[in-house]
Amino acid sequence: MILAGDVGGTKTLLGVFERAQPRPSQLHLFRYSTTAFASFAELLAAFVRDLGAPPRLDAIALGVAGPVVGRVARLTNHTWAVDADEIAAWAHAPVALLNDLEAMAYSLEVLAPHEQVVLQPGVPEPHGHAALVAAGTGLGEAALHRVNGRLVPAPSEAGHADFAARSDQEWALAQMLTARYGRATVEHVLSGPGLVNLHRFTHDGRGCPAVDGVDVAQQPAAVVSAALAGGCGRCVEAVRLFVSIYGAEAGNLALRTLATAGLYVGGGIVRHILPAIQRDGTFLEAFLAKAPMDGLLRRVPVRLILNADTGILGAAVHAQSLSQG
Repeated sequence: MILAGDVGGTKTLLGVFERAQPRPSQLHLFRYSTTAFASFAELLAAFVRDLGAPPRLDAIALGVAGPVVGRVARLTNHTWAVDADEIAAWAHAPVALLNDLEAMAYSLEVLAPHEQVVLQPGVPEPHGHAALVAAGTGLGEAALHRVNGRLVPAPSEAGHADFAARSDQEWALAQMLTARYGRATVEHVLSGPGLVNLHRFTHDGRGCPAVDGVDVAQQPAAVVSAALAGGCGRCVEAVRLFVSIYGAEAGNLALRTLATAGLYVGGGIVRHILPAIQRDGTFLEAFLAKAPMDGLLRRVPVRLILNADTGILGAAVHAQSLSQG
């Protein structure tokens, strides 16, 4: 058996999987509120209680929403530190810590067709590289390099890179973000809190019935709902801006990684704004607006990921490789 996890600042998923090629078979899956526990060790104890008995494990892999340095990962948007050696001593099994996007990337080669939406078929290069971008609580990006025929993900903290404005409107947005945060990062726009920032920008800081009085954690969903319903023009503009900037950042990532095997878009937000992405071509227009490299980008397959649990699935794929033999 293998234990896989997707450890985020808001929620954590832990699951037990049975080895199966090429995709591990999920036996148990539990979801927890990260903030309800003082430490990962405390959450792990709750997981064992929920499971009913300590599992006998061959390997463990955890995707963590933050940088991994050595054998320790620290959550970017929470106080936890996750220590691989402490977990290995508890489980008596090998433990790997992965950046959350690195973990998600390990799932890409085992996703079924129904777990994806093809936005641009492109002309996939079978020996090429790939890339993944995912907006959720934060923004993550990963490059997948082709090594000995397999796609091997490399982690990054690209969400904290500078936001590149493309127009006078986006320059005004960057100025607003800089005044508020000291600098404007891509994550300040492409994330749940980023949607709220865009809402604030398009409403000039004024109130909006769609969001006023809504709990902070639910505000991004409220903005999306109002935009998709068409009831608030400024909410519509906030989501249009989000989709356009998302497409532009996806195009930047495809160029930086030469992702001729495919560019994947994941994270929770893409599933909620899928109608807006598919509706008018704004995402692909921004993705392709990279002259003189627009011809190259037209050949890049672009796929949207529908599976909500790719982080834990990818961690399980990696854990399975640790336990082989």
